[in-house]
Amino acid sequence: MATINDWLEGARVRTLPASVSPVLVGTGVAVMHDGASWVRALLAAGVALLLQIGVNFANDYSDGVRGTDEFRTGPPRLTGGGKASPQVVKAAAFASFALAGLVGLILVALTGQWWLIAVGAAAVIAAWFYTGGTRPYGYMGLGEVFVIIFFGYVATVGTTYTQTGTAPWEAWVGGTGVGLIACALLMVNNIRDIPTDSLSGKNTLAVRLGDRRARLAYGLMLAAATACGLTLGITHWPIAAGMVAIGLWAGLLSARVRSGLTGRDLIGVLRDTGLLELGFGVVVLLASFTA
Repeated sequence: MATINDWLEGARVRTLPASVSPVLVGTGVAVMHDGASWVRALLAAGVALLLQIGVNFANDYSDGVRGTDEFRTGPPRLTGGGKASPQVVKAAAFASFALAGLVGLILVALTGQWWLIAVGAAAVIAAWFYTGGTRPYGYMGLGEVFVIIFFGYVATVGTTYTQTGTAPWEAWVGGTGVGLIACALLMVNNIRDIPTDSLSGKNTLAVRLGDRRARLAYGLMLAAATACGLTLGITHWPIAAGMVAIGLWAGLLSARVRSGLTGRDLIGVLRDTGLLELGFGVVVLLASFTA
């Protein structure tokens, strides 16, 4: 029987900053435009967090039943590691999606923009078919596309929109920044799994690029994200000051990845990349009060 720690590992706690960070950025942009609503920000964070947990459980289930995790180098997963039955893990995924839908419905009701329900439904569908279904797009190297769309633009611009009723340029630039760091998070996770994913036919972008170019792509994503943060500083200078620190941190992480770390040694980089994304969001939010 799976322990609480097993379920926390299955929820991929190290990746959860990817869900909260765009909400921080989107709320920061709302503050810049004098339209922040903390109730709506908390609801948006709840939706994003529950969707991320749902994605992680869905991936655990789908990869497990496909046998992708048979030769896994990272921490054992619930389904592939035999810690929980596939049916239970699948139920956990759909329970997370259902809770996200409920919280999202409350947020939509507050905004009165009922068309946002369609956006939420698209997010759930994309989350499931990342590794689920007969032709999962995550196995085709398209996972980063899903990440930057839903954990970059939808989460960031959506957060700002539900608070201000607008989608200013800062939200799109900030969404690009956090989306790219989320893509880097996925990239370093997949760099670790290149040997086993190649054997199981999971052709992630890291597999398609190959080890050397995937490591280079990781660094380029972080550099581009830093550039987005500095762009926000053009009109809101306190953000630029914080982004200098983010850029230095990103450079250190890129150097660690380029050094050739493999297997479990990359787990620390995975965690720190998630913290980097969280730092990006915190910088934008806090600096927005002084801009």
